[in-house]
Amino acid sequence: MTTTKNAVVRTLIECGATHAFTLPGLGITWMLDEFHEARDRLRVVLTRSEQAASVMAQVVGKLTGRPGVFMGQGPFASTTGAFGILEARFAGSPMVVLTDTSCYDGFGMYGVYQTMTGDYGAADVRTVLGTMTKYCAYATEPHEAVYGLQLAFKHAQLPRMGPAAVVMKTPIIRREMPEQTPASRVKLYPSAGYLQHHPARPDADAVAQLAALIAKAKHPVFIAGQGVQNEHARALLAEVAGAAGIAVATSYNGKGVIDETLPVAVGMLGTWGSKSANRMLGRADLVVALGASLGPDYLRFRDEGLIDPARQTIAQVDVDARHAGWVYPVDLAVTGDAADVLQMLRGLPLGQAQQTARLAAIAANNEQHAFGVLPPTVAVDGTLHYADIVRVLDRTLTANDMLVLDAGNNRIWVTSMLRLRTPGQLVVPGGIGGMGWGLPAAAATKLVHPERNAICLIGDGGIAMTLATLATCVQEQLPITVIVANNQGLGMVRDNMKGRRIAVDFTALDFAAIGRGMGCDGIRVDRAEALGDAIAAGREAARQGRTTVIDVAVDPAASHVPASDY
Repeated sequence: MTTTKNAVVRTLIECGATHAFTLPGLGITWMLDEFHEARDRLRVVLTRSEQAASVMAQVVGKLTGRPGVFMGQGPFASTTGAFGILEARFAGSPMVVLTDTSCYDGFGMYGVYQTMTGDYGAADVRTVLGTMTKYCAYATEPHEAVYGLQLAFKHAQLPRMGPAAVVMKTPIIRREMPEQTPASRVKLYPSAGYLQHHPARPDADAVAQLAALIAKAKHPVFIAGQGVQNEHARALLAEVAGAAGIAVATSYNGKGVIDETLPVAVGMLGTWGSKSANRMLGRADLVVALGASLGPDYLRFRDEGLIDPARQTIAQVDVDARHAGWVYPVDLAVTGDAADVLQMLRGLPLGQAQQTARLAAIAANNEQHAFGVLPPTVAVDGTLHYADIVRVLDRTLTANDMLVLDAGNNRIWVTSMLRLRTPGQLVVPGGIGGMGWGLPAAAATKLVHPERNAICLIGDGGIAMTLATLATCVQEQLPITVIVANNQGLGMVRDNMKGRRIAVDFTALDFAAIGRGMGCDGIRVDRAEALGDAIAAGREAARQGRTTVIDVAVDPAASHVPASDY
């Protein structure tokens, strides 16, 4: 005989889980002894909040393509932990949520404290999680917990990837599970058979049609999105676009998919994107979306100056057939992974004879619209402007750095103005894009890439929301460098407010001192020339296993508008 909790831990390992992030409570607490027995195969990371745990699990999925595991007690996993779950849902990150009904050994019908069974006097964790996950199993028997977990891993990894959940009726967690025998009514099988998946390959005729459209186009533009953000696809995109002189514009989620100093790069699209990208897309005769949704949020809310089906040919490549023609009608839809399509395009004629002319047009566009050229800015004495931070990052980032962003003005300046040279080094909140994501995301990035230096740029509003993650970095030995753009307020809200300001200004906090109180190094910066030295000090501290918090005084008057128009 074994127990449900033992079988659940064995199933997690069988499904390939290597890390689980938690702030444990009730049913998850009951399982911890089994995790202790498996600690050499499955690392449990203790965080200070369900929000941080959910974000760290989401980022592991985002960076590895394999589900990160988030565990928490029902009422808190589904509320405080909803932050990371929703980010996973909207960003397409594989993630598995493991939680319980929090019903205290079957007293759910009695309106017991914290219960989430859906009974009278209770809330319903299954309904709540069902609104934000791809799949949600409700296990009321031990064997259902195992099978539900197997299917959760399956659904989380299938296109379009996302979060899946298993809700266990709390009393079953410690219950003995009947031994599997040939006579068992409900049999359980090894997880591998449920997880078998071989993706369908793109249709060769459809890819040939796409190649023909590219070959005859004068100004073709690739829009690269989240679907190209893996090592194989990034390399293929640079090769194919470079050989044929095809301009590469990116969505926000596709930012940094190629070296942005390459001749084909035109920058990120959108209201807060690069004018060079918007204008190049606007003049395109062929638009090819590669793993990009063509969502209104990064196309200036269907601005016809960027994409107009009446004057442009539109082709869309997506791993999910439902996404092609979702926002715009398309002339050609190719179903398949972007990397597979790019691999097939490599061997086809794409108008390579036009490469020189196409590249000249891209170069003229980038020069005309000052791609990567920071506008003149002024900050009051003793403060920096966001442009100063971008200049320092441009000068100091190396190929060994991972740059993690949060929400707010600082993110807009970096994504619109910083030309990234190392493909794949940018990690951004691309789902709900909420404040506070960046700090736990940077900790998870360091966990996935321990050999690289993780730098987090975050505002004073964002860091205050998940500040306890600094303690997690110290405890779990995840040394990162945190740059706090401290403008003592909600910059974007402040910028957009008309008339008298209210509910946008914070009291001054010294985050360097707070960091030191949590066991980190702390540095305060009020001059642009000192920021580079602080980043270098943070990099050296990280090599010695220490997290560094750099509190940067930012001019409160610095705006989130990097350019005068699109």
